Amino acid sequence: MDKRLTKDKDTQYASKKVDIAAQRKLPFPLQIVFYIFTLLSVLIAVDFFFSLGLLGFYFTEYQYYYILIALLMPFVYLLLPASKTAQSYIPWYDYFAAATIFSIAFYFSTQYEPIQWGYWTMNPPLLSLILGTVLIVLTMESARRTGGTAFLIVCIVLSIVPLISHQLPGVLNAPRFEFKILVGHVAFDSEGFLGLPMKVIGGTLFGFLIFAGILIRTGAGAFFLDMANILGGRSRGGPAKVAVIGSAFFGSLSGSSMANIAGTGSVTIPAMKRYGYPNYYAGAVEACASTGGVLMPPVMGAVVFVMVTMTQIPYATILVAALIPSILFYLGLLIQIDGFAAKNGLKGVTREQLPRFWPVFKNGWHFIFVLIFLVWGLLVMRWEVLTPFYASALLFLIIVIMFKKTGFNLGALLSILEGIGGLLVYTIGIILPLAPVVAALLITGLAPSFTAGILNLSGGIPFITLLLGFIACYILGMTGLLVSAYLFLAMGLAPALEATGFNVLGVHLFIIYYAMLSIITPPVAAGAFLAANIANAKPMQTAVQAMRLGVVIYVIPFFFVYEPALILQEGTVWQISFHIATAVLGVLLIASSLEGYLIGIGKLKVFSRILIGIIGFLIAMPSTAGVLLSFVLAIPIVTLWVIDKRKIRDNSDTGTERSTSPVMTQATQKK
Repeated sequence: MDKRLTKDKDTQYASKKVDIAAQRKLPFPLQIVFYIFTLLSVLIAVDFFFSLGLLGFYFTEYQYYYILIALLMPFVYLLLPASKTAQSYIPWYDYFAAATIFSIAFYFSTQYEPIQWGYWTMNPPLLSLILGTVLIVLTMESARRTGGTAFLIVCIVLSIVPLISHQLPGVLNAPRFEFKILVGHVAFDSEGFLGLPMKVIGGTLFGFLIFAGILIRTGAGAFFLDMANILGGRSRGGPAKVAVIGSAFFGSLSGSSMANIAGTGSVTIPAMKRYGYPNYYAGAVEACASTGGVLMPPVMGAVVFVMVTMTQIPYATILVAALIPSILFYLGLLIQIDGFAAKNGLKGVTREQLPRFWPVFKNGWHFIFVLIFLVWGLLVMRWEVLTPFYASALLFLIIVIMFKKTGFNLGALLSILEGIGGLLVYTIGIILPLAPVVAALLITGLAPSFTAGILNLSGGIPFITLLLGFIACYILGMTGLLVSAYLFLAMGLAPALEATGFNVLGVHLFIIYYAMLSIITPPVAAGAFLAANIANAKPMQTAVQAMRLGVVIYVIPFFFVYEPALILQEGTVWQISFHIATAVLGVLLIASSLEGYLIGIGKLKVFSRILIGIIGFLIAMPSTAGVLLSFVLAIPIVTLWVIDKRKIRDNSDTGTERSTSPVMTQATQKK
């Protein structure tokens, strides 16, 4: 059997080390239960989506959601300890919590008729009220274990708003809701558990979690890192470029910045340091590359599936739209890395140290094939939610056939189940607590009030509205939970931006990008600080460098909101091609300006760096006037380059190489 089917603790499911922090090892009997519950979840999901009627009847939507809660939520308490002291054993209260939430959710799945008809929403019976309250409390504990104390506080504060809304000032004021009505909406209505959270988990996202679990546990992470080494390892500064390419691949599979940093960073950061990169720079490269991977097609992160549910925009459309911004982001990052390597004389990896292409491709071709199949199913066949199920079945079948003779055994199968189960448990544990928040925002009308407040402050001026939106995105992104930040902003901020005439998909991508920035931006910068810890570097220095490397992500969202052609939403083929071309050229110049090195020219002095940066920004802006002005500004710098080259040629003829050019340094001229 291929080694990638067995080595998973350190590389293939590194998200356990970060996203599922301090995960326990289950006792053998519970491991068996975990495998059985995971397999049941998968089979029930397949039965629901394909309407197979495997058990002799068909699940209703609400039944399906409650059964998933019953099967998966207990392991949030069994796998994730309440505190560090309970890491090595499972205390009685975790067993009690797991048994309680299983029993309650399973009971509710048998009472789907009164729930589905809405009888329990406004006036739940006493027993249902008590059980619903317990379910909500246990869900809040899940928020603490998966997202931390800050996430728990955010969920609690927003969840209790309906109880105190009559005392809130100004636009936040709303009628007060009784406790039982609030519980009814959260536990038994489409505004709570049975709405957005479970539609995301049990709907579009479920198949992709299965697909990602199989990919990661069968060696896709190791394969794409090897391919990244083959593609970029030999170029100057190769190890850093490998980190970028590898993180782009792995981030798309895992959907988590922090898991990406821990998974690929544990390999790429030491490699960068060995080849001469400073500690802080190596950490910054990994943090920045891993952040962008979350929105890298084709899989992307859970937040995108929340967007699918909220906007009703097909996943395939979002996949296509996210492609160009992702390419621009990674292009800017690679250009800066190349410039840094050129200035500091950093070499690539020798041919002898690189893995050989054919053996790597031979052992991992099926990963590329299945990813192509996934994109084909989404874009061409339009299978939407069914596509990842087909892709998962195809990948599993290929793996079984490929490794049948070499030992695809029960251990490999259980490893795959463990990978799928871990992703499912963690995802439901962190998304389900958003149900009370969603219910509170909907029944009180707080989201429309927030929209009205933004529009009033901006005076309806689109650019001011965007600036206020950027500030709101960054502040809420500081919670470190991208999904919760996006959820609130999509309900409160997005309508305000859409009201000023911006494209709906562009607005939602704008929110996600800027809510994501806190991962690398001080004072929070959790991703940069994690990378700094791996690199043994100063956290703040690493975060500042990560901001500089990720400059494209700070400006591109403004560009594609104003020009939807950059996300392939509007315009003719000519217009789309023009704006993409100018954006690519602009990103190249902006990145070169920041690094002080321009390909084909060499090192740049202060004057040329500033001018090139301005020109790049004007070219990248979705404005014909900006492009024309950039060409005017380019005239003096191009003239200086021509003069400088003539001086170098004349001086070389006379035996001297001195120059007073403000464009290039003498070191570059000599070179």
